[in-house]
Formats: sequence, C-alpha cells, structure tokens
Amino acid sequence: MLLNAKTAISTSAVLLVPYSKWHVPRYHEWMQDEEIQEATASEPLTIEEEYAMQQSWRQDPDKLTFIICHPAPIPSPGPMQTTADTPDRMVGDINLFLRIDDGEEGDSEPQIIGEIELMIAEKNNQRKGFGKAALNTFLRYIVEREGEVLEEFVGRDEGARRALEGKGEGKGLRLECLSVKIGKDNERSLALFEGAMFRRVTDEPNYFGEFELRRGRGDLGREVVEGGLERAGVRGYEELLFLCWMGSIAKTQQDLSTAWWRPSD
Repeated sequence: MLLNAKTAISTSAVLLVPYSKWHVPRYHEWMQDEEIQEATASEPLTIEEEYAMQQSWRQDPDKLTFIICHPAPIPSPGPMQTTADTPDRMVGDINLFLRIDDGEEGDSEPQIIGEIELMIAEKNNQRKGFGKAALNTFLRYIVEREGEVLEEFVGRDEGARRALEGKGEGKGLRLECLSVKIGKDNERSLALFEGAMFRRVTDEPNYFGEFELRRGRGDLGREVVEGGLERAGVRGYEELLFLCWMGSIAKTQQDLSTAWWRPSD
C-alpha cells in the first residue's frame, strides 16, 4: 500500500516503519527458519523473490505492512544519525490484508474485512511485550487512517471497486471487522488477540486446524483502541514522516531540522 510509504509510528514500546529494501536481507534470514515457515504457512523464497515481495507489499492496494523495531531513540535538536531500523533492531512484522466478503455463495451484502498477521521472529524477542505493543499500535493506526486505507483499497483495486459499486453512498467506506487466523495450538497468540478484544468465530478449529478470531465494528472506535494502548502500557503514539529517499525520519510537520537521518544504503 502506498499510504504508509512515508509513515513511521513511534511509541514508548515499539517503532513501526515501512517495509523497505534495506530490511529484506534480515527478513529473508527469518523466513529460512522452519518454525517460522510453519507458523506463517509460508514457503522459503530466494532473496530475489523476497525483494520482489517487498515491492508487492509496497505497491499492492490490499496490503498494509510495517516492520516492527525496538523503540527509537529520542532525537536531540538538529539532524542526527540513527540506527533505529537497522537489522539488529528489527523484531518482526505486522500486516493487514483487505478483502471483500460477500458470503460463501456470493449472495450476501459485500463487506470489507481486514485480516491481520503478526510475527515476532526471534525467540530472544518473544515474551517481551513487542507483540502486544505492535498490535495495539497498529490498531490505532488502522482506526486513525481507516478512510484513507479503504479509499486506496477501493480506488486502486478493480475487483473491490466493482464489488462495492453503489454501496453505502453518502456513508463512506468502513471496515466491517478485523480478523486473524491462528493455529489451535498457538496458545500465546490466541491469548494475545483475545486480550485485544478479538473473539473466536467458532468453538472448534477449521479444516486447517486454525481458529478465526474477529474484532467487530463496535470495538473499532478511537476511544476503545486508545484504551487498548493504555492497558498495554504503550505511551507516546506519534506518526512521523519517513523519507525513504533520504533515509530519514522526521516529525509529521516535516520539520527536517529535527530529522533522524538514516545512513543511505
């Protein structure tokens, strides 16, 4: 998705940055791990395929992704070098897939569903609160930017545009719910999402051994997600300007005098 190509999100607990080309080698290393492949239902890719996938995540209107990093250092006045998103500070990734749901037989009113995927890649970064912080930060961004996210999805995805043509005129686009699919034995992930107000759709896992959990429209208000951030102990949510072409991070007011300059690749 193009929307977040120049957006980083800084909090006291995590830094979320757009998935960029200099992140690919580290991400590729993660995805060679068999446990990660199994957990994410992924096949290993070559490094060339991984670079192509990164471009797909950047361009495709139905995909929104951030790389999760350790929280960024607080910039001092004036330009400064930063290592905020270098490979050693990368923790995982969090993604949103958008799709149109019109029922199994295609006879229901079309709705926009957002499916979330979250990965904390390395064991030494697990059980440290990064997943909870990243999830609640991502939820805040989705709610804050819902209209822009869905406008890009429908505006640039022909199938979505056709499916929603004439629907909800004057009411604007909206997410019906957020969804996540988790393996039945992944107790930590199930507990994480249930703690974030996602509820199991069925009592038994599906054919693939997964539970689907959903967080409905009524739980996607601004005050609700801010409460989730507070309960997770995440403070200081701030959207920053991420200038990939300069390799810098700056305040959204574009005050480059306080930019975080990232060494170019």
